[in-house]
Amino acid sequence: MIKISDRVNGMAESATLAMASKSRELKLAGKDIISLSLGEPDFNTPEFIKDAAKQAIDDNYSTYMPVPGYIDLRESISAKFKRDNGLDYSIDQIVVSTGAKQSLINVILSLVNPGDEVIIPAPYWVTYIEQVRMAGGIPVVIKTSIENDFKITASQLKEALSDKSKLMLFSNPCNPTGSAYTKVELEALAEVVAQTSGFYVISDEIYEHIMFDRKNISFASLPGVYDKTITVNGVSKAFAMTGWRVGYIGAPKEIAAACTKIQGQYTSGTGSISQRATKAAVEADPSEISFMVEAFRKRRDLVLEKLSEIDGVKTNTPEGAFYVFPDISDFFGKSNGSVTIKNATDLSMYLLDDALVATVTGEAFGDPNCIRLSYATSEEVLIEAIGRIQKSLEKLN
Repeated sequence: MIKISDRVNGMAESATLAMASKSRELKLAGKDIISLSLGEPDFNTPEFIKDAAKQAIDDNYSTYMPVPGYIDLRESISAKFKRDNGLDYSIDQIVVSTGAKQSLINVILSLVNPGDEVIIPAPYWVTYIEQVRMAGGIPVVIKTSIENDFKITASQLKEALSDKSKLMLFSNPCNPTGSAYTKVELEALAEVVAQTSGFYVISDEIYEHIMFDRKNISFASLPGVYDKTITVNGVSKAFAMTGWRVGYIGAPKEIAAACTKIQGQYTSGTGSISQRATKAAVEADPSEISFMVEAFRKRRDLVLEKLSEIDGVKTNTPEGAFYVFPDISDFFGKSNGSVTIKNATDLSMYLLDDALVATVTGEAFGDPNCIRLSYATSEEVLIEAIGRIQKSLEKLN
């Protein structure tokens, strides 16, 4: 018998990927599954980006790349940071990686020693907790609720700090809630961070361009925290490039150098053709993807309208990304006669079995009262999916 390492045995599987895999299995078995589980835009990559990739193939971008990314790509990312975020990052502060997920683990492994505490507001993206544990860090979770739009306060952050605190990790806009912090809210958090010695923040801004009513605020742009912030971003969500696998960071030079060192031993440089495609994406004006953002806005409003018609489902209004995170705790303890719902995981599995709709349990994101629905699919599919959900929930009493 092969003995797998304790590191792997202690690691949880990604709940979003697990539900997507289960959905595919059921579809192959002939089930009419609607999946609202995976955070992936349903649009195709824009033509001008694909054209850049085709040109790169013709131009023979087929040799090893610099570990932190092509210089001209990092120059373009530097210009993008200045244009969109008001941030000055030189190319030696930028590292391009194989997806924002790799960007995150690079930074965590660069900063976190065993026993260091990492503060993570909940709900959080499923991978944060496992990456911190992989580095030997101790996740310190700050709970929020739907009543305050799933956002922490400066006083909560201050209370969570200890002499072992090394890092805070959060997404803004947030996966899974779609909530986004205002400038005033971020400034209050930044004041606490600025006053805390040896403490850093990873600001995951992968959904920055998918905002519905205002521009997103980069944490590093706030007073006193530029040198204490690592900005993580990428092209997968806003430019519908999930399969191209490109993420990047802007960080203090020492941290960027550490990430390059780690990446040099893991993967080396990100795929050459993907990098050339990414250059076209980050150089484009964000208005190029406004049609996607407008479609997501309409879908959000549709989903909220349909969910409001279901007794027992509580929602807030997400400002960005493409998720809703309804509180479904009203159904706990209810039964259809054969299945009793004890928690969000039970409800998520019940909806998969009874409604043939795949969602993700909020327990995976640190909130056992909610489930996550992705509305990155057509309005027609969303109407059918929520109609099915409503019929299944009405069977519970």
